Amino acid sequence: MRKTLLVRFSTAVLVSVGVWVAYTQTPQSPPNKIEKLKDDLYVIIGNGGNVAVYVTGEGVILIDDKFEPDFPDIMAKVKSVTNQPIKYVLNTHHHGDHTGGNAKFLPSAEIISHANARANIIQGKQPGPPRVVFSQETAVFLGSKEVRARHFGRGHTNGDAMIYFPALRTIHTGDLMAGTSPLIDYGGGGSVVDWTKTLDGVMNSGWDFDTVIPGHGPVAKKADLLAYRNNIEKLRNRVSGLIREGKPKDDVAKVLTAEFGWDPKGLQMQRGFEGLFTELGR
Repeated sequence: MRKTLLVRFSTAVLVSVGVWVAYTQTPQSPPNKIEKLKDDLYVIIGNGGNVAVYVTGEGVILIDDKFEPDFPDIMAKVKSVTNQPIKYVLNTHHHGDHTGGNAKFLPSAEIISHANARANIIQGKQPGPPRVVFSQETAVFLGSKEVRARHFGRGHTNGDAMIYFPALRTIHTGDLMAGTSPLIDYGGGGSVVDWTKTLDGVMNSGWDFDTVIPGHGPVAKKADLLAYRNNIEKLRNRVSGLIREGKPKDDVAKVLTAEFGWDPKGLQMQRGFEGLFTELGR
């Protein structure tokens, strides 16, 4: 009996990962555009996740690389602001709208991620698993400039990395901040309970930042990140209260739609609802 349940669970996880990869490998957003954010720091916004481009005198450091078909456009966008080659790509997590170009970059650049992100990429049979990983934090030094990556805990997935540009007082959150309401990938180890703790970690880390590049959407400020964190706490407390009251799942789903903007047929509901109910109902 236990063996049968284990097989079923393992199959469900793999199917879940496959569904996520299939979705995130399909472009969903408008065409890409590159914008200058601060000295030598640019953001490519549009199709897939936001890509940060940090130009140094010895090469370029990218944060994330969108979908695989975006590779030529990313290269063109980078060449429009510098002749320096791309030397490093830091992945904020494993989803294909942030790592789809990994395989294209690996012949000429080093790719770095949290160890769990690499494990999720391998489990999902995604191309281009990073060759370099870290467990808690790491840093890249290139052309007298520094970029730090740190894992503050689970949230969107179990392999989320926050990226810090100390000289520019800027961070890239990956999908720890994206859109207006969280998408919790329980198949990828995400957690709504840990998410606020993770964001508290970066807010109390000593990192001095005023500018936030989210995983998706327009560039934001530190106050916006705090508001996002508080919205997650509000969602968690609201759903926990409904579960304690014994409300059925249909009622909880309606609240998520009405109060937090979850599409009844969208990816948030498909990927997060059952896990959210299970995590908060313990």
